[in-house]
Amino acid sequence: MSPKQTYPWGHDRPINLASNFTKKEFGGRAQKVTLDAGFTCPNRDGTVSSGGCTFCNNNAFNPSYCAPEKSITEQINQGINFHKKRYRKATHYIAYFQAYSNTYAPVDILRERYFEALQHELIDGIVIGTRPDCVNNEVFSLLEEINKKYYLIVEYGVESVYDNTLKTINRGHSFETSKRAIEQTAAKDISCGAHFIFGLPGETKEMMLNAASIISELPLNTVKFHQLQVVKNTKIGRQFKENPLLFKQFELEEYIGFIIEFLSRLSPRLIIERLAGESQPEYNLSKKWNVRYDQVLRQIEKNMIDSNTWQGKFYKKQV
Repeated sequence: MSPKQTYPWGHDRPINLASNFTKKEFGGRAQKVTLDAGFTCPNRDGTVSSGGCTFCNNNAFNPSYCAPEKSITEQINQGINFHKKRYRKATHYIAYFQAYSNTYAPVDILRERYFEALQHELIDGIVIGTRPDCVNNEVFSLLEEINKKYYLIVEYGVESVYDNTLKTINRGHSFETSKRAIEQTAAKDISCGAHFIFGLPGETKEMMLNAASIISELPLNTVKFHQLQVVKNTKIGRQFKENPLLFKQFELEEYIGFIIEFLSRLSPRLIIERLAGESQPEYNLSKKWNVRYDQVLRQIEKNMIDSNTWQGKFYKKQV
């Protein structure tokens, strides 16, 4: 396929990127405004486990304006001001309930927080990040109500398709739990996303590549992929200091090669939100790439065009 030709998703970039989807949806660039609504997690409060997932420290990823002691409105206002300086092309804003498990609270509290965001004059919709074991009939009823009037995506932290990995990182649920939540969400015609991490302890390159076919068959709309980022004040951070050989630490060029091979096996219908992660430098114990995400993405796309490959080139739908 010539790089000048149009790919199956309707443009000439070799990846089915969310930025192109949202431009069609909103008529311009849509920027997420990260929020911390003050929720916790059943993997922290003792309901499922305590201590959380071994990789988790939200402070390593939250922007400076994002803090639970501020109201939703205040965080949105500060977040939009922040993004206007960094992403000047943004013309639309989406409230992103990111920190911890954002369906893990009584429904009346969820309703209050969600609608405070939706009623902001500059917000065009919401993305709700949560765990697949934190949805139930009451939550789905609220989500269906929102979905009838507003732009909505529910984004599940899945992290791995392998139960042994999920157990190792103290995730507190199985892959079957994730699959069931995704299928329930899709059945209600609610757009659904999922987050996955590459380089978790015990996973080989072949295991990670083979996950592409499993993920491709899930009824997802969007996906996010991150390399494992080892951050301070986490169990993985402590394990890494004791035995760094337990972890797959990607060099930048190595990761670019890996993610291109992975994408070539992934269904072309899946919309890609991200292909790599960034943590706050003061928290980061991982390999230092010293480049911004947009630079990584440009290099991935350039290498794909140079090698005449694209998302889904080798994808085969399972029968």
